[in-house]
Amino acid sequence: QVQLVESGGGLVQPGGSLRLSCTASGRVFSIVPMRWFRQAPGKQRELVAPIIRVKERFTISRDNAKNTVYLQMNSLTPDDTAVYYCNLPPTAWDSSDYWGQGTQVTVSS
Repeated sequence: QVQLVESGGGLVQPGGSLRLSCTASGRVFSIVPMRWFRQAPGKQRELVAPIIRVKERFTISRDNAKNTVYLQMNSLTPDDTAVYYCNLPPTAWDSSDYWGQGTQVTVSS
């Protein structure tokens, strides 16, 4: 079993930045496949990172020694308001799909 715990959410003004963290514990083989999703009220959950886009505002990074992935979010807008989740998808070594509990990000003035 793997546990995922997100942190770093909160209230930020439009144009601001925020960095989320997700730490994996338990039987973690690799954090390389980890991803970030978000879900806004009334909308479907969507993948936000890693995604290859021009001038991407959201970037993912990893600290393998800490089993932690980060989501750096820049130039935030109110449309970025959502609950953000980290996810460790099924892999060749673990068929389970793991999700964190989510962390709320609110972009508002």
